[in-house]
Amino acid sequence: MLNVNRNVKSKDITIPSPIMGLNRKDSLAAMNPLYAVRMDNYIPMDSYVELRPGYSLYYGGTTPVRTLAAYHYPSNDHFFGIWNYKIWDITNASSVEDLGVTLTNDYCQTVQYKNYMYFMNGTDTPQAFYVDGNNEAHIGNWGFTGTGLSGSKIVSGAVSHEFLWFVEKGTLKAWYTSVAGSISGTLLDFDLSQIAKWGGELVAIANWTIDGGIGIDDYTAFITSEGEVLVYYGSNPSDATNWSLKGSYKISKPIGYRCVLQYQGDLVIICQDGYFPMSKALATANSGDSLVAFSDNIRGLVIERTSKNKNKPGWQGVIYTKKGYAIFNVPVAQQFEQHVINVNTGAWCRFTNIRSFCWCLFDDNLYFGSDDAIFQFDDGNSDNGTQIEGVVEQAFSDFGVPNIKKVTLAGFDGTREHLHLVRLL
Repeated sequence: MLNVNRNVKSKDITIPSPIMGLNRKDSLAAMNPLYAVRMDNYIPMDSYVELRPGYSLYYGGTTPVRTLAAYHYPSNDHFFGIWNYKIWDITNASSVEDLGVTLTNDYCQTVQYKNYMYFMNGTDTPQAFYVDGNNEAHIGNWGFTGTGLSGSKIVSGAVSHEFLWFVEKGTLKAWYTSVAGSISGTLLDFDLSQIAKWGGELVAIANWTIDGGIGIDDYTAFITSEGEVLVYYGSNPSDATNWSLKGSYKISKPIGYRCVLQYQGDLVIICQDGYFPMSKALATANSGDSLVAFSDNIRGLVIERTSKNKNKPGWQGVIYTKKGYAIFNVPVAQQFEQHVINVNTGAWCRFTNIRSFCWCLFDDNLYFGSDDAIFQFDDGNSDNGTQIEGVVEQAFSDFGVPNIKKVTLAGFDGTREHLHLVRLL
């Protein structure tokens, strides 16, 4: 028999905002009321929630913009976009410049070392952009050679211990500069096929900073398509006394060549079952101290998306430090959505109605490439003139009264800390 308390005539209840964010892990009955079962275009901040910012037009084009890249040089930064199989200098939106390079694939990965930025896509010879001592800009073939090297197979790159590293597409082979600090010249191969236990191909290389308890150490991490991460310690891969395998870690399979997000030394890897900080793989006392929380709370959503869309281009992560959150771009059918985390609290939400092929920070502002334009995010309160629609479905709450109750009135109290007031009868 249901218990009905007839002594209480009415009661006002204030419901706190769902600052713990989106939860796609727990059952509704067991979920903390500060979670939300749906949280679209609302961001859980430290003590309140707010509607996400909008975006405005930066540059209008005619074809999809699939790559954005920022180049940094004293008093001469450059902003690049790739569309229509060309590299464009878009630093000044009113005078966009065709750099005269023709590509066969608009999806490029980039890496900058010193004053050189390399564009790589696994089908074309990599291109190198640089600004010389006279402050003049140049672009041309990357200038590297090596025994058995096919430049058109280079698909991504990284910098670790003053060495440039490159990934050869479709193999477990990496290439590195024969001399530390080089920006052209000879590359040497580093073949991981005898080391990798699960095969596959190399998809990314990254510098990984680890606090081992007695100081900060920099490692070089090689990530394969099968989710194996081979970690090497040392500063010179050509010196056997200064280069050794530290360990092999197994995570879920990574997605794409833009699968690595670096944040304050840690590596966050976009995997088929979530966004995985490499610090979680360490069997040490501080293995849970990553500044970017693991995506357990939205694991169900991530798996749902990766199961059908893992082979589609557009997966990417970016840290937007100005607002304190990380954005993971997710292709969904013919659309896109973004999984967003407050890096201070670990609370998640989802952005919708942002059709983005790529993201990039330039001069601390965040941009994304779309079907026929480049937009600046966090610029205005509308999506280029369209109203932003946000939806929040908060987790179950008994309002502090375990009896049968009737809601007679609900209203917004005008603050971001509380969503609304409820009057019970």
